[in-house]
Formats: sequence, structure tokens, C-alpha cells
Amino acid sequence: MKLYSRGQVLFFSFLSALIVAAVIIGVSVLRGMPGQKTAGDQNSAVGVSTGSTRTQDAFEALHLRQSPVNAELVKTSDLTPYSEDEKENISVYERLNEAVVNITTETVGINWFLEPVPQEGGSGSGSIIDTRGYVLTNNHVIDKAYKVFINLADGSQYEGTLVGTDPENDIAVLKFTPPKGMQLKTVPFGDSSNLKVGQKVLAIGNPFALERTLTRGIVSGLGRPIQTSNQNIIKDMIQTDASINPGNSGGPLLDSQGRMIGINTMIYSPSGGSVGIGFAIPVNTAKRVVAELIQYGKVRRGWIDATLVQLFPALVNYAKLPVSSGLLVSRTKRNGLAEQAGIRQGTEPVRYGADVIYLGGDIITKVDGVKINRLADLYSALEDNKGGDKVPVEINRSGKTITLEVTLADRDSILSSE
Repeated sequence: MKLYSRGQVLFFSFLSALIVAAVIIGVSVLRGMPGQKTAGDQNSAVGVSTGSTRTQDAFEALHLRQSPVNAELVKTSDLTPYSEDEKENISVYERLNEAVVNITTETVGINWFLEPVPQEGGSGSGSIIDTRGYVLTNNHVIDKAYKVFINLADGSQYEGTLVGTDPENDIAVLKFTPPKGMQLKTVPFGDSSNLKVGQKVLAIGNPFALERTLTRGIVSGLGRPIQTSNQNIIKDMIQTDASINPGNSGGPLLDSQGRMIGINTMIYSPSGGSVGIGFAIPVNTAKRVVAELIQYGKVRRGWIDATLVQLFPALVNYAKLPVSSGLLVSRTKRNGLAEQAGIRQGTEPVRYGADVIYLGGDIITKVDGVKINRLADLYSALEDNKGGDKVPVEINRSGKTITLEVTLADRDSILSSE
């Protein structure tokens, strides 16, 4: 161990003290340089003192002085709680959620004693479209219902009546009677003819009985022909990635201004839940049929007054037909509109099961510009035509293509007589 004299110890102690003093002086000099302030200086600059009534302003000024480069970005007085997109969504929901109703139904079942008993049915959504209590929804929401109940946003429930249905477009109109003095909010109709893929859309509905839920997305596709469970084909469906779940059916699909552009109808889902592929009926289709549903309870449509048979392989092979798909004209109504237009019926009767088919007639392959492969295509082609309208009908006659102009008859009267 090395020993130090008393003088050496005093010398090194004095030297250490000088070093410490030099460090303290250096730090003080640095703090006193221009643009640098101590915490005490900062507090003085912003006016922070005990009992100050401007604590929040002082905190902002202190924060800005600590980060002068980002002053414009972090100044809390300039921040807004919602983005413009969020404000749009909030505005649409607050204005229209009370105009969207929850629809529940009762159906009739059979108990063990073969007695009819009421039982809980399904549920869906609907839009109030008239202050008198008219509600627009899907036909499949109320199909086979014994009773229909309309539940409003305030929790009140009213029994609804069925005004009319259009199964081919999966549309139904209901009505309930609001109490005197109640001011109903309604969903305004928009225009679905000018939609663009990528356009923002909003859906309000009651998925899984969670009332008045808002989801957002975009228009993913347009002009989709979708076949429903009853074999009808709905034309020009809107495809969207806005979440549509069980219970959303019948609710409105809205644009960013809150105008109805579609009626949410179905989803494509292997699992049963929303996977981002939903479909809505264009509102222009609804606008076209709602007035007739309210006035007549149904939609009056045109039809070709003839007995038509959908081609199938056995018939094509047996008759050696020139085409493999289309509708064979078995019989025409005597002196009817189709016969007057020049459509020819079959002349050679053959039995097929319990039916008799007349071979040798024209084969309809296109109607009003729509290719006809099966009977469902004809329903789709004439969905927006009424009795008295004239449409081009393309036929194949002995291998030759001919186009005729046919005046349509009333479909109900034709089909009811067959």
C-alpha cells in the first residue's frame, strides 16, 4: 500500500475542489447562452404561478417552447375532434337513424297436437319513406309472416300491415299508423343511375338485433345480376363492402349526403357472416315499383301471350333443334298479340310426362336486348315492361334468326289462364 504525506492529501483535495467548481461554472455558462432558458425562466415566460387561471394556456405555451419546430402541428387549440369524413358519417347517422326501423315477424307453426300456433319469425330492417307511416323493406323479411311489428327508435312498437310485395325485386311496402302528433323522420330517395365504383356508402340497419347500427364502405361493383332463392334474377344489383349482416336486410344503403341509393338485401358468405361482399337493390328500381305497390298492391307487368317451354337436352336431341338454349313457343293465343306480331306456334304434339309439348314453333333467344337461356331470363327481361309496351323479340326459326316487334299483354291475365 502506497502512503501519502499530509501535504499531498491537502494538495489533491484542493485540486478536486477546483475541478468541481470549473464544471459548475461551465454548466452555468451554457444555460445562460441565447435561446436557452432554465425551467424557472420558462415558467416565468409563460406566466405560470400559484393560483393562475390560465393553466391550460401556460401548458400549451410551455409545450410549444419545448418543441418550436412542431408548434403548428401540436397546438391543441387548433385541433378538431373529428375529421371531415367522420363528420359526414356522424351527420348522416344523427339525421337518419330514427328513420330506420326494426321489423320483427310472427309466423304460424304446428304443435304436437297438429294445432296452429304463433311462433317467432325473423327480423330485419326498413326505411320510413312517408310520414303517413309507409315503410320500405325486403320481401323476404316479411315472407310467410302472420303478423308484422315495426319498432321505432324511441322503443315504441306498432303492428304493421302489408301494402304490397314485388317478389321479383325482393321489395315490400308496409304501413303502420303513427299516433296523432308524432312527426316521423323519413329517408330521402337518391339516384342510383350515376353511381361510381369507389364511391363511399353507408348502411344503417339492425344486424343481430343490435338496433340502428352504422357501417361504411364503398361501391365495389355495379350491374350485378343476382339470382334470389326463389329463382328470380334481380338486375343491376349494387355490390358493396359495407358490412351487411343478418338483420340488415331491408335497411337503406346511403350516399355521403344521406340519400338512399339502394336497399340492402343479401350477402355472399360461406360462413354466414359478412365477408365484404354485400348486395343492394338499386333505389331507382324501388322508386319505379313503390307507387304501384301502394296503389295496386302488386306490380303490373307485360308478357308474351304464348305458352313457352324452356329447352332441355332431351328435348333438343329429340327434336333436333338448331339451338340448345332458349324458349320454345309451344302455343300462341288465337288472334293474340304474339300471333299478330308474327310469332309461330308448334304443330307437332309430343307427350312429356303429364304435359303435351308442340314442336315446330319458333324459339325465342333474345327479348328487349336480353339473351334468353331460361324462363328466369324472360322474367328479368320484362321486369320493367308493362302490358301494351312494344319490345323487340329475336327468334330462331328453322335455323334462321328473325327479329319481330311484339306488343306485350298483361302478365297476370296470361299466366292465370294457363
